[in-house]
Amino acid sequence: MSLSPAALVARRAFAAASHSSHEGGARTWKILTIVLAFPGVGVCMANAYMKMQSHSHEQSEFVPYPHLRIRTKKFPWGDGNHTLFHNPHTNPLPDGFESSHH
Repeated sequence: MSLSPAALVARRAFAAASHSSHEGGARTWKILTIVLAFPGVGVCMANAYMKMQSHSHEQSEFVPYPHLRIRTKKFPWGDGNHTLFHNPHTNPLPDGFESSHH
């Protein structure tokens, strides 16, 4: 039985597709996770820790730019001047930083 070249190519393509080409895929991802991902997360954690240790915790100088910290109406919580997640060390009010107890 003789097959035309086009039929022979199609037959080879279907034969190759019938074999599982994804064998070991889970094993490959497991190895990549252990070899690349876990050490990468460890390096990022060490970098963040070292940067945190060398960071100075001094307040920056307050510059009253007119386009920042505009209050057209009061916030519905507290005294109406503090944002919801206000941090007195890093977030100034419109008239400057609050007195720090550090």
